[in-house]
Amino acid sequence: MEQLPFAATTPVSIGRVGLKARNAQRLADYYVSILGLKVLSRERGRVLLGTEERPLLEIEGSTSLKQDDPRSAGLFHTAFLLPHRTDLARWINFAIEQRIRVDGAADHDVSEAIYLTDPEGNGIEIYTDRPREAWTFNGPSVHMGTDPLNIQALLDTLSTNDSDWTGAPEGTVVGHVHLRVGDVMAAEEWWRQAQGFDTMLHYGGQAVFMSSGGYHHHIGANTWQSRGAGPREKDRTGLSFVELKSKGAADERVASDPWGTEIRIVPAKA
Repeated sequence: MEQLPFAATTPVSIGRVGLKARNAQRLADYYVSILGLKVLSRERGRVLLGTEERPLLEIEGSTSLKQDDPRSAGLFHTAFLLPHRTDLARWINFAIEQRIRVDGAADHDVSEAIYLTDPEGNGIEIYTDRPREAWTFNGPSVHMGTDPLNIQALLDTLSTNDSDWTGAPEGTVVGHVHLRVGDVMAAEEWWRQAQGFDTMLHYGGQAVFMSSGGYHHHIGANTWQSRGAGPREKDRTGLSFVELKSKGAADERVASDPWGTEIRIVPAKA
């Protein structure tokens, strides 16, 4: 098996993300066609997607759900981490050929990223990390900027006989999850106290980035649209749960952040 990205080797990492959808099959089809995830199982209105070696996304459907409110607590985006820079370049070529609509692109210094929105309004990031030794730190804080992405430099990593994009490659993981929260300080305190995460960066008082094991962030939390939001309503589309894989966990357990977001902690398999 190919070596996993650094994000998935830390004491705690992201396992899978759960979404609630009004049309689970339509949403699953989108992730299959756009990201190249595979359908791992399908039963009773629930579709499990991932790569051949790991589940990444669980979609549960119900037509009775109300539409997600972007001003509420919930999901800002799920970030799918590709193992190599050339993988992102192949996806960009694929997106150009298929005329896939994207919301933006950025060079974050620690990573290079493309942003999309799925048919039910959930944010998506597709990204690749730069080597950790190339990251810049100011004390314990990692530098993450928002500069224009050099698309041509990425495409130049591909040779003329390079293979085309054929779907999410082996080693693809959910690198991080970015949440909408009602209060950044409350989110930071909860993730630090309840999950043992370290603060890696404060961003303008409106966002915080936290991680395990020195990664730039496994969890982001912002109030850009959701300042003052209360507990999340359970009968809306959008985020259902975030699964954490913990090397220190002996058993599975479930926790809730201050907005009622379900956080599932499962033992990380050796």
